[in-house]
Amino acid sequence: MLIRIPEVLDVETLRQLRAGLEEAEWESGARTAGSQAGQVKHNQQLPREAPATRQLQALLLAALERNTLFFTAALPKRVLPPMFNRYGGDSNHYGDHVDQAIRYVPGSAQRVRTDISCTVFLAEPTDYEGGELVIADTYGEQRVKLAAGDAVLYPGTSVHRVEPVTRGARLASFFWIESMVRSDEQRRLLYEMDLALTAMRSEHGESAATVQLTGTYHNLLRMWADT
Repeated sequence: MLIRIPEVLDVETLRQLRAGLEEAEWESGARTAGSQAGQVKHNQQLPREAPATRQLQALLLAALERNTLFFTAALPKRVLPPMFNRYGGDSNHYGDHVDQAIRYVPGSAQRVRTDISCTVFLAEPTDYEGGELVIADTYGEQRVKLAAGDAVLYPGTSVHRVEPVTRGARLASFFWIESMVRSDEQRRLLYEMDLALTAMRSEHGESAATVQLTGTYHNLLRMWADT
C-alpha cells in the first residue's frame, strides 16, 4: 500500500529542519547500507551519532506524533529514529534495493521489523531535477516526487530506488516503522475503513451505523494487532 501523507511538516518545522541541514556535515551513505544495498548506494547522510542529527530527529518525530493520518496509515508500534540524506553532485542516486527486514535501534539491542518504509521530502520538487523515488508494486513502478513537508509510506518489502539527481540537491528524511498490524493487506483494510468512518461522521454525524462500524474496526484491530 502506497500512501501519501500531505503536510506532515508545518512551515516552521520545515524551516528548522532545512536550516539544520544547511549547517550539517555529511558523510557517505554507504556507511549504513547492508551488503547488497552498499553496492548501489551513492548518496550522503547525516552521521547518526551527531548532536545535530538528534535535534532534527526530535523535530520530525514530534511532527509525526501530531499527524493523525500517519497513525491511521501506519498503526506504529515502533519507529526507528529518522535519518537524513542528500542526493546531488557525485553522490546522486541509489539503485534498486530492498530494505533490511530487521534493524537495530542505534545504541541498543532493540530490534525493529521494517514493515513500512517512509520518506519525508524536505526539498521542493523545483529545487532539483531527477531524484524520483521509484517503488515497484503490483501495479508497476510508481514514481514519487512530493512537495517539501509531504511524506510517502510504502511496504518495506518493495524493491525501490532513487533516480539520479541531475541538478540541485534532493533532501529527505527516511526511516522505518514496525506496525502493530504486520500484514499490509490488513493495514489497508483498516486504513480504508477508518477513512470511510471519518467521512461518514463528517457528513451524517454519529449514528447507530457509525457506532457499529467503529466497533467492527476496533474488533478487527484487536484481532490483528500485536502490541
